[in-house]
Amino acid sequence: MTADPRAALDRFVAALEAHYLAVAGRQGEDDPQVDDAYDVLADAFDAYDEALGTVHNEALPFYLAEDDEEDDEADADDEDLDDEELEDEETRAGAHPS
Repeated sequence: MTADPRAALDRFVAALEAHYLAVAGRQGEDDPQVDDAYDVLADAFDAYDEALGTVHNEALPFYLAEDDEEDDEADADDEDLDDEELEDEETRAGAHPS
């Protein structure tokens, strides 16, 4: 299957508009329509970015953040370590301690 960047862009723009409408019409803090629109938007973003890369060898200048649940779990794990253990873990993972 050949990627079509123009079609992916059209889908991405439509997903942006749908997400905006869901947010603007939010029915409470945990509105499932907003969550669904977010997921559709994230998928459309990925499809457009991939199509640009495949056809034009180009990437978008931004990326999607990791899932908050994964970040929360990592933060909770880090809280269990003292500063020296955390620095050792970051060094092993390739991070530069500050």
